[in-house]
Amino acid sequence: MKILCSNEESLYRPEAVRWRRRMTLLKPLGDAIVILPCSMKKPYSSSQSHQIFMKVSKRIQELILTSPFGICPREMEKTYPIQSYDVSTTGDWSQEEINIIGEVLKKYVADKKVLAHVAGGYRDVCEQFLDDCIYTCVNDKPTSLESMRNLREQIKNYPKISAQEKLIHGLRSLAIYQFGEGGEALIPNEIRVKGRYNKQLFFENEQLATLLMDNGLFSLSLKGGELLSKINSKWINIDFNLETNTIFSPGISEADPNIIPKDEVIILKDGNVIGVGKAVLNGEEMVRATSGVAVRVRHRVK
Repeated sequence: MKILCSNEESLYRPEAVRWRRRMTLLKPLGDAIVILPCSMKKPYSSSQSHQIFMKVSKRIQELILTSPFGICPREMEKTYPIQSYDVSTTGDWSQEEINIIGEVLKKYVADKKVLAHVAGGYRDVCEQFLDDCIYTCVNDKPTSLESMRNLREQIKNYPKISAQEKLIHGLRSLAIYQFGEGGEALIPNEIRVKGRYNKQLFFENEQLATLLMDNGLFSLSLKGGELLSKINSKWINIDFNLETNTIFSPGISEADPNIIPKDEVIILKDGNVIGVGKAVLNGEEMVRATSGVAVRVRHRVK
């Protein structure tokens, strides 16, 4: 579903606010970051401009600046809602946009070296919120031969990040985004990934989750739920035996108040994981409601 972001008020859409808040949990990989402008086409890597950028920039951590969502590390670009928003990319940003997005950018960058391959409003954000940037764009034309030559020469100063490092880091970033701080527990170092479209994640011959390509989010298995049960996130407690694939609100004694509809949830009884599923209601509604479906169960202990 497309998310239309047509004016400055879009900065305060729940999807945009939630995205920016979750971005503050993520950490960049490697010694340096290259900042790139967004594109009309989503995911960004399918656009002509990013195809040009990535020939040079993909060897280090890439970060895309965008309004109203703020920032998008490359590994997050296929995740809902950043893969579904529609906004004009004029390059002109209001001071309110600059302030809100600049704060998120500054926190993400922290003490990393920054190569800012940007112009216009994107550069305004960097100049106002980052103290020490190397600007590589010439004549406000990021894809020009001269601009790309500058970027290539600067990137050579930093170690190349391996494909395996990027894979593990990307999966962990997705897990932290989806499940909160500690979500990286879902991705052990020895994780194996199978599948050409939806990606199945395995550890010690047990499937932990499936990464769904339509929304860029994880669908949990029971084993994945067990790994995540220790971080106190996206859980519900029930006090009955789970024998069907539907949980109604009156059967839920407690729930994580941060759950929102369509979240993956971990179903607990007496402290043990007995199922995983998808939320229909938010966490507070699950506990408060006296009727109605609260969770659709995907897997349960037999």
